Amino acid sequence: MNQPQSPSPANAGSAKSFISQAQQWLKQGNVGQLLGQVPASLKKVGNQTSTSFNKLSTTQKVVGGAALLVGATLLARRNKGGRAGQSATLNELLYFVNDRIEGYKRAVDESQDTKLRGYYQQLVTQSQQFANQLNAYLSQEGGARQTSTTVKGKFYRAWMDAKAALTGNDEKAILGSNIYGEEWAIKAYEEALNDDTLTGVMRQAVDRQYAQSQKTYHELKSLKDKQ
Repeated sequence: MNQPQSPSPANAGSAKSFISQAQQWLKQGNVGQLLGQVPASLKKVGNQTSTSFNKLSTTQKVVGGAALLVGATLLARRNKGGRAGQSATLNELLYFVNDRIEGYKRAVDESQDTKLRGYYQQLVTQSQQFANQLNAYLSQEGGARQTSTTVKGKFYRAWMDAKAALTGNDEKAILGSNIYGEEWAIKAYEEALNDDTLTGVMRQAVDRQYAQSQKTYHELKSLKDKQ
C-alpha cells in the first residue's frame, strides 16, 4: 500500500502564505461566496496538508476553515480580472442581506422579551424587503435570484448556537450578536457603494438600504446600553 506523502516545503509554504492572506481578507470584512470556484491547485494543497489539519483544535479548524474558504473565493474572483458588473455587486450584497434575515430570525427565536421580539421581527420583514428589491434589480440584469448566505455568517451563527448551549442566552448577548451582524451588513453596503458599477435608481436603492442599516445599528447599540 502506498504511504501518504508529506507535503513538500513549497506547497506547505504556499498554504501558509495563502491562509495568512485569507485571514487578512476575513478581518477586513471583504466578501465573496462562490465556493465551487476554489482553484484545483488549492484543493490539492489542502489534501496534502490534511494530516496537519487534523492535529488542530476544533476552534482552530473552524476559524482557519472560515478564513480559508472566504479567502479562496476572493482569490478566485480576483484572478478573473476586470471590474465586477452591477449584477456581481448586487449578488455579493445579497449574501449579506440574506445573512441579516437569518440573524434576526435567530433573535426572534431566542429572545424572551416581547418588545424586542417584535422589533426583531420588524427587522426580519425589513431585510426580506431589502432582499426582494435587490433580487428584482438582479433579475433586470439577467441574474438568478440569490437566497444564499455567507460562509462567515454560517460559521458565526453556528458558533453562537454552540455558545448559547453552554452559557445560555440573555437579551444583552442577543443584542450584541445583532450589532455585530449589522456591522457586517454596513461594511457590505459600503463596499457596494464604493464600487462604481452601481448607478441610477439601483444605486439610490442601495444607498437607502445602507442608511436604514446604519439607523438599525445605532438603535441596537442604544437598546444594549439600556440592558
